[in-house]
Amino acid sequence: MPASAAESSRIAEPFDAVGVIRAKRDRGRIPDAEIDWVIDAYTRGVVADEQMAALAMAILLNGMEPDELARWTNAMIASGERLDLSAVRKPTTDKHSTGGVGDKITLPLAPLVAALGAAVPQLSGRGLGHTGGTLDKLESIPGWRASVSNADFVSQLNDVGAVVCAAGDGLAPADKKLYALRDVTGTVEAIPLIASSIMSKKIAEGSSALVLDVKVGTGAFMKNVVDARLLAQTMVALGNAAGTHTVALLTDMNTPLGRTAGNALEVAESVEVLAGGGPVDIIELTVALAVEMLAGVGITGVDPAVALADGRAMDVWRRMITAQGGDPDAALPVAAEIHVVNAPASGVLSRLDAYAVGVAAWRLGAGRARKEDPVSAGAGVVMLAKQGDRVIAGQPLLELRTDEPARFERALQALDGGYDITSEAAAGVQRSPLILERITG
Repeated sequence: MPASAAESSRIAEPFDAVGVIRAKRDRGRIPDAEIDWVIDAYTRGVVADEQMAALAMAILLNGMEPDELARWTNAMIASGERLDLSAVRKPTTDKHSTGGVGDKITLPLAPLVAALGAAVPQLSGRGLGHTGGTLDKLESIPGWRASVSNADFVSQLNDVGAVVCAAGDGLAPADKKLYALRDVTGTVEAIPLIASSIMSKKIAEGSSALVLDVKVGTGAFMKNVVDARLLAQTMVALGNAAGTHTVALLTDMNTPLGRTAGNALEVAESVEVLAGGGPVDIIELTVALAVEMLAGVGITGVDPAVALADGRAMDVWRRMITAQGGDPDAALPVAAEIHVVNAPASGVLSRLDAYAVGVAAWRLGAGRARKEDPVSAGAGVVMLAKQGDRVIAGQPLLELRTDEPARFERALQALDGGYDITSEAAAGVQRSPLILERITG
């Protein structure tokens, strides 16, 4: 019988998926040509999901050599387009966070770095589960749009200095397929696949420098410093090998950042920081990352804290929001219902767990369980006290906000056991350092 079109296509392929799977299953190194082929063939649909799932599991169990992972990452980049930023007149520098609770840092950081002479091309994502997404936050601003054409992307970088938007479909399409597959095959935790997923998109984005904010703790994907350090070292090596000046900071995510977790709530807090105020931890991390981003493109001798205080960063923020259709003066959405959680005892708030707060915000409507789920712009948690603060019994500790009061019960369940109040004798409890390590290689 004559071969079908699909069979003929497979017969014409230079390699077969089973051979690639066996190489990694048996703890070998996949040859360069086979790496290039398997990523391309998977993107084209020649390699089936079940075959790539088997390969992903083999990678999780057996790891990858540094040069093997670099080749894998390059193949993922080559599956799509690379942004051409040669027409951008300022040096380009970017930041990526591995995600956390209350992590609104991109919002004040991008305009701050732009105000100090660099261009910030920031391709961001949406939230899933207990971690918030930058695009969801910005979409709570009336009129703001996440989609920007390549031409407008470059134009805005030249005119404003910063763009925060969604990545186009043409950027590392292999990663899009593999990311979805990992989610349903128990291979999300594979450090080589996490690193190549993040870095393929960031390298394809075209910035000359990149700073990685790798979160560590209960509210982060990486729960301990050892795993976070390995991920950071892996990503830094990939970036530098590709010619992108890359450094990483390991930062604490055992307690939420700032005093809000939720979309419009975090925008309002970011504007407060841009106005020269805001929570100390948000300011500290924003300034530290700005210093790293600027140094990566040779801009030194400037003080980001001063640019926050004197209004320069706010000016860029307003122009950045306006350029993408948003109204920086518009009122932000406010949730219809509020439930206050009061302190059950007097003492010191010695623990406020980031994961518990993140899940509560998610259950209130600020996050999504599936990528297609809608989010509530006004929903979330306001933290009226933070770790180390003295509190009095009956004092408001947290505000839960939602448009659907039926959501309060499950949010309160998430917070059960999520905080500790110790006696006055334990006064002096302080949060662990925000920045744990700096990794350059």
